[in-house]
Amino acid sequence: MQSLPRTLRSASARELKDRLDAARRDVPFVLYREGDDRQRIVMLDKRATLSIGRQDASDVALPWDAAVSRVHATLERVGEEWTLVDDGSSRNGSFLNGVRVHGRRRLKDGDIIRVGYTTMAYIVPRDRELSSSTAAVTSSTVPRFTTAQRRVLVALCRPLVDGHLGAPTSNQQIAGELFIGVETVKSHMQALFEAFGIQDLAQNQKRAELARLALERGAVTEDELLAGALHTIGRDL
Repeated sequence: MQSLPRTLRSASARELKDRLDAARRDVPFVLYREGDDRQRIVMLDKRATLSIGRQDASDVALPWDAAVSRVHATLERVGEEWTLVDDGSSRNGSFLNGVRVHGRRRLKDGDIIRVGYTTMAYIVPRDRELSSSTAAVTSSTVPRFTTAQRRVLVALCRPLVDGHLGAPTSNQQIAGELFIGVETVKSHMQALFEAFGIQDLAQNQKRAELARLALERGAVTEDELLAGALHTIGRDL
């Protein structure tokens, strides 16, 4: 999956939590920003066809974007897959990963859609069993952990800014970023799992749930996440 465009990378802690909550559901979604820069997430779970256009009645309504036609394009489900359809009636066209769409194009996780001046990301949750099998955690208390464990927790949440929703950072990646050993990362991760009460979850579910809880409870601050976003942008320049 490719990273989100820069307009979508920078996000508040609340927005990152909303993205992770959406990624934990069993359906794909599109992510974009409205004209006032508010984050918008549209879940593709209700109808087989969703319209994209400038009129308010559109399912994906972009009334602020003067370069979008009133009826611009559609998102259509074909079997288990979603497609972007532009029949040529839009004035300025639709683009998928920078290539103009003529007719129908199948969407893949991480694809970037551009209509007018608006950029959207198409996201497919990577772990579709997570939302139905994750144990409920009722406590809202922020657990105590060390400064070293906080650094590991921030590194775990950092890919959410990059747009890799549902793809937890590996121990090797965290070790490389923080310049510590993999065994040290494993030890800190185990302590964090226990601190948040999720040590009994399936191994492939723990990281995504840990990141969700860290954002939900405010254990990771917005400044820390935005610092991670700036780090990523600087690396890509």
